Amino acid sequence: MAYNNAEEFLIAGNDEHGINPPTPGKRTPIMPYINRAIYENEFNFWAKNYFLADCLRVGYYILDVKPNRQDLSVSARVNVINRAMPTLVYTFAYNAAGDGQSFSSANGIETYYSPINQFATESRELTTDVYNEAVSATGLNGRGVKTLDIAVLSAVRVPSGLIEAGFMTNFEEAKLMIDPDYQQVIGRSAAKGVSQFLNVNYIPIENDSFATLRVGDRGRLVRYLQFMLKIDGYNISSVDGIFGQNTQNAVIAFQQANNLTPDGIVGPKTWNSINLLNPQNRVLRKGSIGSEVKYLQRKLYSKLYPVGTIDGIFGSNTERAVKDFQQENGLTVDGIVGPKTWSAIQDISTSRPFPRN
Repeated sequence: MAYNNAEEFLIAGNDEHGINPPTPGKRTPIMPYINRAIYENEFNFWAKNYFLADCLRVGYYILDVKPNRQDLSVSARVNVINRAMPTLVYTFAYNAAGDGQSFSSANGIETYYSPINQFATESRELTTDVYNEAVSATGLNGRGVKTLDIAVLSAVRVPSGLIEAGFMTNFEEAKLMIDPDYQQVIGRSAAKGVSQFLNVNYIPIENDSFATLRVGDRGRLVRYLQFMLKIDGYNISSVDGIFGQNTQNAVIAFQQANNLTPDGIVGPKTWNSINLLNPQNRVLRKGSIGSEVKYLQRKLYSKLYPVGTIDGIFGSNTERAVKDFQQENGLTVDGIVGPKTWSAIQDISTSRPFPRN
């Protein structure tokens, strides 16, 4: 089979709603243990970014329709898309059922396209491909491919689809909203579905080859590196695929924050910390720093263990959360995250249950 070249395409990603300030009403009921609601955009924003990152890794060019955390009117987003005229646009959202104030049994994934989009047939094919990949990758209940006439689906002049990746009014699926693994699975499933739609060869990240990068390098991996550093909060002025001084400075800052040799060269150890494919290979304890610690904190928080600030620094709050997790899951309570604790943390069944009075 002959595949198309990914660099021929511009892929747009859109996340529904906002977080600064939070879009009113778009949230879970109050979550026990952490005593707050999870806002929809806490999932949408990260799933979109992991989608765009994976698209860059594959070799596409990208358009972030709404790069800021504030909400943006639907008409403004449609204008961004129609001015840029990308190859397609995909939107990330999370569902709700009932009055939105209490948990219910509604669950699962569904995707949408608009039958009045001028590319309705292509939109249906696109969102079917994403739906199949997401249901297969997550194992969640598949609720089907459906139609919906909202402007980001109907008024854009390109193929367009939307995924509702779960129900924030379902207690178990609400926790998945802030699980970094689930966010990545949805984002990467969408990138794989897009590649199937466009007949572009998709290589899973764990099978990709990450060449060593340094100043002067160019291309898809540099764009991917820049984007990953940017969404992690590092100062990247432009995702342009050119490894210049600004990118080197960001790499050095990342290496320093991860206790790596700060040489500005992205070799295997730096790639491992960026991609976090096997965070369990590192034993963590109080005083540890870096991406693996931030991932640990995010995983514990998604299981409803308060960790304080998610900052990549293994302090007293993180140690307390680890010990609580260990105690509640029949592990040695030592506050050290070794193989057995890692295995339990990465098991979806070890999150805290809904409290029973």
